[in-house]
Amino acid sequence: MIIILILISLGFLMTLADVAPTGRCRIIGAAIDHSDFQSRLYALGLYPGVWVDVLHIAPFGDPLQVKVGHTLLSIRKSEASLVKVELDS
Repeated sequence: MIIILILISLGFLMTLADVAPTGRCRIIGAAIDHSDFQSRLYALGLYPGVWVDVLHIAPFGDPLQVKVGHTLLSIRKSEASLVKVELDS
């Protein structure tokens, strides 16, 4: 966990909440320390290896609208901050 936090602070890893609208990213970890929430994310299709498109962010920054495959989801910014991602290069 400490290594992930160091990588995020150095800018090597991001969270889903950090991705700009129209950004594309791949999930590398989801709610590692929150098993109940992790199960919910997995049920929605948000699990490691999946590509996600951030479509819109609400005017006050919450919630985010994301596209996973052919599914559109709205996710709170606080929840999106628990999903570790890497940007599409």
